[in-house]
Amino acid sequence: MSRGDMAKPLLGNGGMEGDPSITPAAGRTIGVLGSGDFARSLAIRLVCSGFKVVVGSRNPKRKAGLFPSAAEVTFQAEAVKKTDVIFVAVFREHYSTLCDLADVLAGKILVDVSNNTEINHHKESNAEYLASLFPACTVVKGFNVVSAWTLQSGARDGNKQVLICSNNQEAKRTVAEIAQVMGFTPVDMGCMSSACEIENIPLRLLPAWKIPILLALGLFLCFFTYNLVRQVIHPYIREQKNKFYKIPVEVVNTTLPCVAYVMLSLVYLPGVLAACSQLYYGTKYRRFPDWLDQWLQHRKQIGLLSFFCAALHAVYSLCLPMRRSHRYQLIETAVKQAVEKKMNIWVEEEVWRMEIYISVGIIALGLLSLLAITSLPSIANSLNWREFSFVQSTLGFIALVISTLHTLTYGWSRAFDENQYKFYLPPTYTLTLLVPCTVILAKVIFNLPCIHQRLLRIRRGWEKGRYVKFVLPSATGEYSSGETSSNV
Repeated sequence: MSRGDMAKPLLGNGGMEGDPSITPAAGRTIGVLGSGDFARSLAIRLVCSGFKVVVGSRNPKRKAGLFPSAAEVTFQAEAVKKTDVIFVAVFREHYSTLCDLADVLAGKILVDVSNNTEINHHKESNAEYLASLFPACTVVKGFNVVSAWTLQSGARDGNKQVLICSNNQEAKRTVAEIAQVMGFTPVDMGCMSSACEIENIPLRLLPAWKIPILLALGLFLCFFTYNLVRQVIHPYIREQKNKFYKIPVEVVNTTLPCVAYVMLSLVYLPGVLAACSQLYYGTKYRRFPDWLDQWLQHRKQIGLLSFFCAALHAVYSLCLPMRRSHRYQLIETAVKQAVEKKMNIWVEEEVWRMEIYISVGIIALGLLSLLAITSLPSIANSLNWREFSFVQSTLGFIALVISTLHTLTYGWSRAFDENQYKFYLPPTYTLTLLVPCTVILAKVIFNLPCIHQRLLRIRRGWEKGRYVKFVLPSATGEYSSGETSSNV
């Protein structure tokens, strides 16, 4: 890999980059204790960024071939003597093996890059434990949220922020300077007490996706069970027909659009509830309930899951004619028509219904694809706020309306057919219309001039019942003060 790619900053100004006290550090000697994958990737990145690297290993002759030729691989004690900044790239349980180097390490800056295997596995963080073993050293927590792959891939991939914390401000500046030269964005996380939180970050598995995924799974199970009863259980009990073969494809394909449609409406429902709250209380400064606040924060994940279900629905629909059961049914229908001597079974209404249904569905999926793409950070960062808001809000609402048309054309007049009510249960698509239609109706009401203007004033800072001071001239020409309500 070229040095140009490795040394190029990954982000623009941010984090601690704007600090004028941070100056280029390339050319100084950096020590690395350890010879594992992370230590090797760290040495490669440091060398490509212009640093002189000394690697300390217990078996330098054996490990020398794993590191770049520009890095010096020697014994740990020798490596420590040659530098003042040392990356400790060993596991927590091996910290004690460095105790023999305590005298040589005195006064050095130790950068702890380790992580645990479990969240809050120990009472104290690894960095605090390292500091307790070497009280004469200055310990800085950093680089633990950066993977070995990120270190080697440079500006082309990977996380770009390096979280740093320490009780020594000067040591943090030194490590931040090194991170900046390596092409990362250093972020000051405060004192050493933040180390535990920093170490927990790489161990969290999609923390922002937990609630949306559980919501999607819950909706899927509910709709799947409902469709299973209507499409499989009902014919088995009432007509003694075995239609369990529909479970893997047809029942799933009927469930996926229901989940996608409802999830899309749940992206815009919290905005409706927030607007209702602001209109009711007449202010934007009243805090939303915690559940609504959390809901608003998870709209991106809910929208992406809606797109995922819609995309799966499109793939399943394309695969429907490929099934063996579908072929049997086509042959059976053709034989029946031949026996009954039916030469023309063309139904104009059904043809138009399916043409409109498919066309509107393709448009809805295209809009959902656009929403999903613009939610990616790399795309969103290239848009200004008005462009992003137009895509996510205006086009998103249009996608919801078109999805509603897609659902209505699927139902057509069948919603009024009593044969569609299996076990007196209404068709699934009629249930899915409840939340989206509520959102659409609310959006229409909010766009009425009288309500829209009031909501706009509230979001610009106007408050109901707030008193404003004013000054009026008296009959004698002198000015007197008074108060009036802002909602008069």
